[in-house]
Amino acid sequence: MTFDQYNQFDKKKLKEIYTALIKPRMIEEKMLKLLRQGQVSKWFSGIGQEAIAVGATLALENDEYIMPLHRNLGVFTTRGIPFKKLLHQWQGNIQGFTKSRDRSFHFGTNEYYIAGMISHLGATLSVADGVALANKLDKKGKVTLAFSGDGATSEGEFHEAVNLAAVWDLPVIFLIENNGYGLSTPSKDQFKAKRLADKGIGYGIESKTIDGNNVLEVYYEVSQIARELRKNPRPFLLECKTFRMRGHEEASGTKYVPQNLLEEWGKKDPVDNFESYVVLNKHITSEELIKIKDSITDEINEGVKILSETDAVEVDANKELADVFKSYIPEVITPTDNRREMRFIDAIHDGLKLAMRKYDNLVLMGQDIAEYGGVFKITDGFVDEFGIERVRNTPICEAAPLGAALGLTVGGKKSMVEMQFADFVSCGFNQIANNLAKTHYRWGQNSDVVIRMPTGAGAAAGPFHSQSNEAWFFHIPGLKIVYPSNPSDAKGLLLASFEDPNPVLFFEHKFLYRNVKEEVCVDEFTTEIGKAKYVKEGEDITFISYGWAVHWCQELIDEMNLNATLLDLRTLAPWDKEAVEASVKASGKVIVVHEDNLQGGIGAEIASWIGEHCFMHLDAPVMRVGSLDTPIPFNAELEKEYLGKSSLKQTVESLLMW
Repeated sequence: MTFDQYNQFDKKKLKEIYTALIKPRMIEEKMLKLLRQGQVSKWFSGIGQEAIAVGATLALENDEYIMPLHRNLGVFTTRGIPFKKLLHQWQGNIQGFTKSRDRSFHFGTNEYYIAGMISHLGATLSVADGVALANKLDKKGKVTLAFSGDGATSEGEFHEAVNLAAVWDLPVIFLIENNGYGLSTPSKDQFKAKRLADKGIGYGIESKTIDGNNVLEVYYEVSQIARELRKNPRPFLLECKTFRMRGHEEASGTKYVPQNLLEEWGKKDPVDNFESYVVLNKHITSEELIKIKDSITDEINEGVKILSETDAVEVDANKELADVFKSYIPEVITPTDNRREMRFIDAIHDGLKLAMRKYDNLVLMGQDIAEYGGVFKITDGFVDEFGIERVRNTPICEAAPLGAALGLTVGGKKSMVEMQFADFVSCGFNQIANNLAKTHYRWGQNSDVVIRMPTGAGAAAGPFHSQSNEAWFFHIPGLKIVYPSNPSDAKGLLLASFEDPNPVLFFEHKFLYRNVKEEVCVDEFTTEIGKAKYVKEGEDITFISYGWAVHWCQELIDEMNLNATLLDLRTLAPWDKEAVEASVKASGKVIVVHEDNLQGGIGAEIASWIGEHCFMHLDAPVMRVGSLDTPIPFNAELEKEYLGKSSLKQTVESLLMW
């Protein structure tokens, strides 16, 4: 280990580096004692890897975002987060960054320019892409640094994030901590590459392998890379060789690690070696070392007092529910009389264009949405008006753009991600369910993202281009789900979705795109999210529906000449319980209709709620109509039989007989 080669610093700087390096080690040693005493419940140790987190953080500017991992305590301490605040977080106290809602380093803080990790490996790498994109668009000349373990390089999230950054020339340093093991699995059983830095070749980006236990080497190399990326934005893959000296977590132990490896890497300890270097070369005196350690000890001793002083967490369901979404007061804009006939697809196009004009920080991302205009041509012509920077083709991937959308929010932008077909969103499910949906609840960062989802049957497109998958997300707190049935609502709800600072899944039925038209206001207007609409009002029977199924109900009402109430939900999360209750009271006979499979569909939740809260108003059992519990078939005749529309009349006749 050579320090002189990288030592271009005076004694003051070396003292700063040493202080930053020894602090996480001393905190860890204290935490391990507390763990053995049963005063803390869990710990992920980074002992032996401190040089990477400390050196990299010191090399960046304080307002450049970092995406750290479990063993990067040095990132948090070097950014100046007080030990007491960190201990509150680790203990799950209300005073922590996540208000008792998450543990360890599963948090972010915009005050210290740190974006929080989740347990799913590689999931924050694309978030780094989004922050870097925001910086690049604003010409801030900033870099973003995202940590990855060697194990995460096998994840699809890693590939998508690095590839996206390469294609878009984003100033991201992807720092791989190659520490030899993924939990108990050694590197030889995880990948064939001799150097993980060689992966950079496949993405057409620069890469390098360095000694991750040499704090001066890490500091020097990251400083040089960051300086270059600020001037000439592009990604860089930096592999830092190190070793995990303790278990994946303390409970795991290290029995699976050969003793000779522990002894070999023990001699390369980053703290001990650097301390010996600065003392032997008289950069820091023994007295100064003692003074530095005493100061850190005092902070630690003061911080651990909270273990006996902390109040119990106040349990309040209303507060918990209130933090699922970022609160805001919607600005409902009433439509004017300036109208023209629009198809459903025209209304989406028009609303999206108005949003782009209103929000100059709005960025659109998706496959083929730029010059080609998207597979349904909704963004046709957008590049000419708004430019290629704001209307961005992505590689053929889903997870990376969705993660980047969260990163854009962190960077102060709005974003829209178009799924080419709603079916393909399964490839990005983790980003929606675990990043976009949970981030505000966990550490207060909202997700100002609209995800457009072309959905549904009617085109004989088979089981991978015709699914109704809104129920996949209905169960996940933190997501808003919008599903209009007509052009006016499509435009008004889309504009309202862009106003909302929370993640909105906006389902657009493909059959309706060119088969439904009406007079629509050409000016800006919004339709409030969470409010259902009465299409018809009658006393014999109530239909509750959304999307294409609203038209099924309308056709049957006309065919059977029913005196019926037809309630279009329009928003599925949150859904309008007051309107549903009023519609139940209107007739006492209720049928809930949707295109999705019957089993586990959203109609089951609504029917259950009606049975629990509106039983006294019912004159018959609540009935449901949905599609067959099979994948949706390709053949047009099979598809027709599959759809719930085929059984709707029979079910209505049965209900009317009560």
